This record gives sequence, structure tokens and C-alpha cells, in this order.
Amino acid sequence: MTAICEYKPGLENIPAAQSSISYVDGQKGILEYRGINIEELAEKSTFLETTYLLIWGALPTKEELLAFEHDIRYHRRIKYRIRDMMKCFPETGHPMDALQASAAALGLFYSRRALPDPSYIRQAVVRLVAKIPTMVAAFQLMRKGNDPIQPRDDLDYSANFLYMLNEREPDPLAARIFDICLTLHAEHTMNASTFSARVTASTLTDPYAVVASAVGTLAGPLHGGANEEVIDMLEEIGSVEKVRPYIENCIERKSKIMGFGHRVYKVKDPRATILQKLAEQLFEKFGYDKYYDIALELERVIEEKLSHKGIYPNVDFYSGLVYRKMGIPTDLFTPIFAIARVAGWLAHWNEQLAENRIFRPTQIYTGDHSMPYVPIEKR
Repeated sequence: MTAICEYKPGLENIPAAQSSISYVDGQKGILEYRGINIEELAEKSTFLETTYLLIWGALPTKEELLAFEHDIRYHRRIKYRIRDMMKCFPETGHPMDALQASAAALGLFYSRRALPDPSYIRQAVVRLVAKIPTMVAAFQLMRKGNDPIQPRDDLDYSANFLYMLNEREPDPLAARIFDICLTLHAEHTMNASTFSARVTASTLTDPYAVVASAVGTLAGPLHGGANEEVIDMLEEIGSVEKVRPYIENCIERKSKIMGFGHRVYKVKDPRATILQKLAEQLFEKFGYDKYYDIALELERVIEEKLSHKGIYPNVDFYSGLVYRKMGIPTDLFTPIFAIARVAGWLAHWNEQLAENRIFRPTQIYTGDHSMPYVPIEKR
């Protein structure tokens, strides 16, 4: 007799893989990449160094990091056919849809559907990490009717992306803060998009399809799209005085409050704490944002009313305010999340390949049995 499996919606608390890439303690608010605390990486590392750490399991030597940065720097440009394809995308389309299509298109040029060797893995990592930001910036300009801006080889990873977005060299503080944001978003255990990436990887398809599938998953408002909706919520509230009635109405209607609550964290997300400090640094140098006062009051009222349920700010709550102060359009917030999370997706792709077994979960059937076929004239 077949045992009946316990069904848990959303596979909650069911391990889907063994991994040494990242670790979360949701009760204590701890996030580690390869055992290194996220606060330490945000302060001392860079996004590309963190990417190397996530994918290959150890911090690089100086020579290894310089070689990795060099390879990324000189693989930022995209094929003209991909650029021409992107010009045909409707300007009203969401940038995440454009990114998913563009990431998949890379596979037309570099795909290899077989168990890859270390050389192919490195080439794929370099191409995806280098080219994804270029495609995001290119679509942003092309949907305005402008030609994309070519990458600058003299600029580092984050400064180059901001340059391609605005055609001006960014302030060093803004570039450094943006780089920290990428580090904070680079990896977060078995979230929905990472699970999607690992399922896709388990079929031994190419890494471009892996990233494209993960981008499609990240696009949802319950995952990466939440930071866009936080800004919409702040604009809807409009003033500090309206925060309490807004929250009370949400609680009464049992509606989701964007940027709050997390499936894992039952305390304030450590990334939210860092992002809040980054936002304050930007405000100090580039001017205050009135929506920050609304955000602070939101956090205060929700802590008063919902902290007993373990509902606190998550990574999406303050990230939008940081990007907004940098002048980044709201609908690019999630593509920027994807730029960062490519590092984590590729780390999981690489780890999945090491001891691969294709994902094939079961289900609990709830339908009928032995139903007769009804001829069409009798229906």
C-alpha cells in the first residue's frame, strides 16, 4: 500500500535540496553567504567578490579577483542581434519581461545542453553576470526611443551600470551604495526563483534557460516585484497622518502590507536594517525624501500592531527608497534585483550540477475516478 504523503501548501518547511551556499536564521535575523555574515560582506566586500564567493565557495585571492573582474569588464557588450530584437519590444512592456526574453536569447548564441565542464561554467557565469546589466540598461533607453549606451571599460561593475542607465558617471557614494544593494540581494537560500532555477537546472538545460526561468519567477509581486509595490503604497498613503488608518484598514480587511512579513524571518530582515542606513546616507548627501517619514511611521505602527505575529520590514521595504533617491524608475527595481540575484541563481546551478537528480515531486490527487466519456451531442 502506498503511503499518503503530507501535503503542505507552498512546500512550507520541506527541504528541496542540500546546500552550502547561504544560511538564514529567521528567529535571530541572521543571513550568511558561505558562512560569512551579510553585515560583514556589505561593509568589506564588493558585489563581484561576493559573486565569486557564492559560485565557487571561497573568497578569491587578489589574482583570482582581478582576473574575474577583468573577464566581466570585457564581456559586457551584447550581440547586435539581441539589441535589434530588444528594439522590437513594445515600449509599454515591463522590463522584467524584456529581461526574461533577452536572457533566454543569450542561449541562442552560447547554449550547451550537456553536463558542462569547469571552463564552460566559468564562461557562462562571466557572460550572464556581465551582460544582464547591459540588457536592463539598454531596454530602459530603447523604450524611450534612444539608442543604448555602450559600457565603459574604465568603470567598475556598479558604476558602469548607473552610467549606462543615465549616460553620466555616477557619484562615488551612489555607486558604492548601489554595489552594496547588489550584494544584499545576491542570494537568499531556497526562495521561489532559486527553486525555479534549480528545477530547471536539474534537466541539464543551459544556464541561460535557468536564469530566464528564474527571472520569470522573480517578476511576481509576491517575490521580487514587491519593492515596486512598496513605493506605490507609500505614494497612496501620501502623508504620515494617514499611516495609522491605512494600516488599520489593511488589518481589518486582512490584506497584505507590501514590504512587511517574510516566510522565514520573524524579526526585522537584516538586509532591511542595512538598506535603511544606506537610504539615510543618500538623504544626507542628495536631499531628503518625504516618503521616508511615511516609511518610518509605517514600521512603527506595524511593530505596535503586528510584531506579535513576527511581521517586520523585509528586504523590499527600504530598497525602493534607495533606488528612488538614485533616480531609478520604479519598474526597474525588480530587474535590478535580478541583476544581483543572478549570482545566487548561478551558484545554485553550479551546485545542482555537482550531484544532479532531476526534480520530480509527487502530488495528492483530488479529482474523480472512473468517469464515463460523454459524447459531444449529449453534453
